[in-house]
Amino acid sequence: MSDTTMRPNDMLPLTPAVFHILLALADGEKHGYGIMQEVSRITNGTLRMGPGTLYGTIKRMLEANLIEETEERPDPALDDERRRYYRLTAFGERVARAEAGRLATLLNVAQSKRLVGGAGS
Repeated sequence: MSDTTMRPNDMLPLTPAVFHILLALADGEKHGYGIMQEVSRITNGTLRMGPGTLYGTIKRMLEANLIEETEERPDPALDDERRRYYRLTAFGERVARAEAGRLATLLNVAQSKRLVGGAGS
């Protein structure tokens, strides 16, 4: 489905794999291995995405118009031509923002119930 027929909230909640890939691409395009490294970095190594999960999820995200493959390449001397680079689409960014907002609301509820933060956590 294209972003003309779906609203970002129609995609929620996102799976952890989809949200982490969106987060990894939020600051710029990356190739698959770069996405895996960024997911590991932003989760302090608690989530390690294997190639099967990564590329299966990327395939579904491409079909949902959340990300797109880019034709732009870094300097050929610094890059392997077999790598595929991905970036967020405008729709993907709106979905990522919607999911971040949904999670922020849940976090606020958890904090108000003293499940996060403070001496008891």
